[in-house]
Amino acid sequence: MRARDKAAVSALRGTLAALDNAEAVPVDGTVPRAAALEASPVGAGATEAARRELSEREMIDVVRGEAAERLEAAAHLTAPAHADRAERLRAEAAVLLRFLDEPGDGAEGA
Repeated sequence: MRARDKAAVSALRGTLAALDNAEAVPVDGTVPRAAALEASPVGAGATEAARRELSEREMIDVVRGEAAERLEAAAHLTAPAHADRAERLRAEAAVLLRFLDEPGDGAEGA
């Protein structure tokens, strides 16, 4: 049971990080990066940008992508020395796919 918990924790941590990255605001290349000190914003939170809000569909796509990434990596680990790592990646993918299969996640029509 403990090994399964490690796989679940690893999969969920990685997926939460991927969701966090997906919410990041895209950097606009037209905005100048450096400016005069006197033109800099002042005060707590003056340079903070609101994060994007992902739709349920976008979140499901991120979770599916994370599971697919793990399955693809496991498929490439064919050497016997990597069998444990491949199995762990498959277990992590199974955890993520189980979340998508649960009723009430909005993925019924997918």
